[in-house]
Amino acid sequence: MTARTTTRALTAALSLAAALAISGCSSDPDAAGKPKMTVSGAFMPEPVNDKMAGAFMVIKNDSDTADKLTAVTGALSDDMQIHETKDQKMQQVPAMEVPANGELKLERGGNHVMLMGLKDKPKVGDKVTIELRFEKADPVKVELDVKERTYQAQHTASH
Repeated sequence: MTARTTTRALTAALSLAAALAISGCSSDPDAAGKPKMTVSGAFMPEPVNDKMAGAFMVIKNDSDTADKLTAVTGALSDDMQIHETKDQKMQQVPAMEVPANGELKLERGGNHVMLMGLKDKPKVGDKVTIELRFEKADPVKVELDVKERTYQAQHTASH
């Protein structure tokens, strides 16, 4: 092998190694196996009493990895529950799927979060902070706008 051939082979090998190293350093959230969740339209209707309140929002997963909402925590209640609605009946579930490249809609008449045994009774215009916990993704802090009891969210196709 001549010096020139050796240099070409070495250059090609270094170029290939660099390309492989760069492709392995992707900033894609999937590269670390952790989906990134975003939340929009988060609100809570003003509670009627201090016994319970509902929370509604859209949780969007822009990654190629499906995840699950597994818990909700916050200062307003020590008992926050994930509820699904089937056949017009609501029931507590341990987790709820957030599909890859999809969204989980938590809305009136459907799946939602229940805050039981409120420590305070927020009023219209207040903000209530909760934290969503997922099986894979990092926790997400969400600020719920307290709205009128009759408020209906307008979810657009872009959500």
